[in-house]
Amino acid sequence: MVGPLLESKYRRPARRPGTVARARLTGALDGVLRAALTVVSAPPGFGKSTLLADWLATVGEDVAAVAWLSLDERDDDAVRFWTYVVAAIRASGAGVGDGALGLLAPGSPSAEPALVALLNDVGAMPRDLVLVLDDLHLVTAPEVHDGIAFLLEHRPPQLHLVLATRVDPPLSLSRWRARGELLELRSADLRFTGQEAATYLNGPMGLTLSAGDVATLDGRAEGWIAALQLAALSMRGRDDVGAFITRFAGDDRHVVDYLTEEVLARQPPDVRDFLLDTSILERLTGPLCDAVTGREGGRAMLATLERANLFLVPLDDRRRWYRYHHLFADVLRAHLAEERAASLPDLHRRASRWLAEAGDLVAAVDHALAGGHVDHAADLMERGTPAMRRERREAELGRWVRSLPDEVVRVRPVLAMAFVGALAQVSDFATVEQRLGDVEHAVRPDGGAWPEEPPPGLVVVDEEGYRSIPAGLEVYRAALALRRGDLDAAAGHARDGLALAPASDDLVRAAAGALGGLASWARGDLVAAEAAYVASVAGLHRAGFVADVLGCCIALGDIRRTLGRTGDAERLYRWALDLTDPAAPVRGTADMHVALAGVLLERDDLTGAAGHLDAARGLGEHRGLPQNPYRSRVAAARLAEARGDLDTALALLDEAERLHDGDYSPEVAPVPAVRARLRIRRGELHDAETWARHLSPDDEPTYLREYEHLTLARLLLARRDDAAGLLERLRVAAEQGARTGSLVEVLVLQARAAQVRGDMPSALGVLRRALGLAEPAGLVRVITEEGPPIAMLLRALPKQDPAYGSARRLLARLEATEGGPAPRSLVDPLSDRELDVLRLLGSDLDGPDIARELSVSLNTMRTHTKAIYAKLGVGSRRAAVRRAHELGVLPHRR
Repeated sequence: MVGPLLESKYRRPARRPGTVARARLTGALDGVLRAALTVVSAPPGFGKSTLLADWLATVGEDVAAVAWLSLDERDDDAVRFWTYVVAAIRASGAGVGDGALGLLAPGSPSAEPALVALLNDVGAMPRDLVLVLDDLHLVTAPEVHDGIAFLLEHRPPQLHLVLATRVDPPLSLSRWRARGELLELRSADLRFTGQEAATYLNGPMGLTLSAGDVATLDGRAEGWIAALQLAALSMRGRDDVGAFITRFAGDDRHVVDYLTEEVLARQPPDVRDFLLDTSILERLTGPLCDAVTGREGGRAMLATLERANLFLVPLDDRRRWYRYHHLFADVLRAHLAEERAASLPDLHRRASRWLAEAGDLVAAVDHALAGGHVDHAADLMERGTPAMRRERREAELGRWVRSLPDEVVRVRPVLAMAFVGALAQVSDFATVEQRLGDVEHAVRPDGGAWPEEPPPGLVVVDEEGYRSIPAGLEVYRAALALRRGDLDAAAGHARDGLALAPASDDLVRAAAGALGGLASWARGDLVAAEAAYVASVAGLHRAGFVADVLGCCIALGDIRRTLGRTGDAERLYRWALDLTDPAAPVRGTADMHVALAGVLLERDDLTGAAGHLDAARGLGEHRGLPQNPYRSRVAAARLAEARGDLDTALALLDEAERLHDGDYSPEVAPVPAVRARLRIRRGELHDAETWARHLSPDDEPTYLREYEHLTLARLLLARRDDAAGLLERLRVAAEQGARTGSLVEVLVLQARAAQVRGDMPSALGVLRRALGLAEPAGLVRVITEEGPPIAMLLRALPKQDPAYGSARRLLARLEATEGGPAPRSLVDPLSDRELDVLRLLGSDLDGPDIARELSVSLNTMRTHTKAIYAKLGVGSRRAAVRRAHELGVLPHRR
């Protein structure tokens, strides 16, 4: 998770007092509001940020909203970067960005959905928006720059992007230049003119230089503002200003080092020591500086440095947190490394300890590593990993995995197991088997019994974690087996994990139970899978892993829905939702809303389903587990299909497939199969046939392919091919597995197959059983989605039939959906020859041509046509074809 946002990063800077008015440049920047892209590109110290702040002070709020974001190296992550961008826009008063923020989540494969939402919001703004990205050169991730390019390509006219950077961004600037939509300011533009240098040196900097001295100094600095500032600081209080200016004629490539040395040399020893010691810190506050320097008075010193203009930038309004100017910090660190390299490990150690006590574990680890204290860093990681995993901070855990040498991890079995867990959370199994082998070999190299105490030479900080290693090894091997599809091995390792886990280790026991449940689920033994998941949910709940509780509830609810117990599934989802704090929802909260939408869709409650999908979107995908982006789109596609908007449904399924992130759960309803069903419903049978090439009506059913085979059966029915054998095998398998949810769908399709054959008694008998199972389970859409053909069967049930009441209720829903009475059934089904005639009536052939095609006389053909009209209740050829399509007597055209 991105975590709390630092507001100072997106606070619009105020104009600094004492800056030199540069009308030629602020006037040029007025072109920002006419350009798509503005690039202010120059080496460090050329006043890019100061100039932009000056110009922004002239832009009225009625003209444009201004969003400012100061970037640093930690923003080199797409989710973090765009989260801060949206936060900056929201803080600008533009009144947009809420929807985009909700679409950003760690691990997301693309920020494009969030950018689309943001662009749509900006396009509706009544005024312009200026977005300034300061220090963009610190961000190098290709996906971030791809997102910027996307933002530009699709920007509404209200949006104007301003990039302040030391190097040109990897964008197609020539294209924007050719379009006349690029405004550029570069080092040649930003250099101080002689007059500006004189105004600056003899004004804000408090010097009294002659015109000749100013010209000499400015000529040496070539208008480089930072160099002039450093020179001015060095000249304060000097008697030999002229000599200094002469010496300033050194090599420009080293001017920063030279001038910084001059500044540092003129500082009192305590100030100089403070600057060097604290240069290791990304951000400074008084108590932290005290801890690093070993002296008190850090807060007062920071205030003194700010007043002295020693390149200190405040990060909050209360002046508690600061940072050094990047250029100045770089030079300070260079001097520290040159003069007192031996002190670096101790400085980083002190910073690490203070930050760890303050709760900033990530920064504490970073300093421990920077100081070479890998053992201390490993200790911090071992203690902190459980909380990091509980909070699902996968990205930072992954960085830790890559940061420690293998030889350090090999002697720390608990940390090694924690790293395996971090990799498993993001399905990165490339090195897991090797890591597990290393742990086992380190603890029991001879393969004997597991020692109660760690052998000599191993380091264990978390003793309870050590006792859980044997069970953990089995758990992760179960996961590996599950990934390979070896269900027997997965179940065996899961059982061993449960047997080895300490009774008090709810987390490991829950993980083992869930993996065993997954193996049962994949086999189609949903009863055993449910029992395993019930125990796992209880264990995770006791352990306080709420996000993992929600993840397991998704699986448990899916199992119960397949078993035909939608009511139990709904109660489970609502219980899980109540575990979350609405003020600070954990990851997985959005998934619960999506799951509830699925239950309500099955009940044909489209309004309720839409409400929960809206709630999930409102929370944002960062409040969902990694699989939620694609699951939510599948649910939204099902809702669009139920509303009759098949184009939107297909588009959502395409998006879902791009975002698919598989976990351990069996993929029982693959997105391509869901899409094939939609294609069949649209009559686009060729696309569905292409999908179905890997299937055969003669396949033996398995639970993992049950949904696909049911989809194949739908295709066969649409083609009026024989699906009876396949459906019968699916029925037997569903009954044997107690999968009532699947069985209802099979029975509905069997009724349709009998209807197509003209065997109405069989069709009604099977439908009667389907209704008897569906109504108690709350399964409505599985029947009503069949539309007019199923309506014909429902209307054919006589009043004395036990299922008549259910049929009438379903017919009422169908009539409400279709906007009128459901079509009547064919009392007298069409014969095979009449069906042949009907198919040709839908062609361009005339009557004599149809008779010749069928090798019958014209009179015989006319007799068949009259019978067709009578049975369908129509009076024309076109009406007959249309009614046949409505009733499902004929498939839609391919």
